[in-house]
Amino acid sequence: MEISNTTRLYALSLKETRAWTFAALFIIGNIVVPQLCHAMIPHGGLIFLPIYFFTLIGAYKYGIKVGLLTAVMSPIVNSVFFDMPALAVLPAILIKSVLLASAAALAARKTRKVSIGALIAVVLGYQVLGSGFEWALNGNLMAAVTDFRLGLPGMTIQVLGGWALLKYALTK
Repeated sequence: MEISNTTRLYALSLKETRAWTFAALFIIGNIVVPQLCHAMIPHGGLIFLPIYFFTLIGAYKYGIKVGLLTAVMSPIVNSVFFDMPALAVLPAILIKSVLLASAAALAARKTRKVSIGALIAVVLGYQVLGSGFEWALNGNLMAAVTDFRLGLPGMTIQVLGGWALLKYALTK
């Protein structure tokens, strides 16, 4: 189901092979990019927040179902195979991932276009709500706001990189 005018946005059904194919590609992206960030840069995951990037793209471009598949499977697969995220933080990562997928799909459906303003709202929304949930889970405010203390480069990449990828590279 197409829901945009210039950059096509979709709400794929799980009955469509395309939904599973795109979700698999985004999950792979959310596995490979974090591994590269962690291997190349000390604290790269905390700074660049790479496990969220393709969840944002998948949910915004292809809808809530692709977004949720990516949001849930990416952290679980990463944790099982690479112990990143560690089991202790996996619940918070999963909550933030699901919030991100939900916010991105909702923004795409409501705005029917790709805009930096919508992406800023999505990223700030999932981070603020997710930090609240993380604080409630672990009782540590400083740990809960780590993404705001260290992850501003990652949030910026999510907004600007996400906008560029959605606007120009994924136009079909």
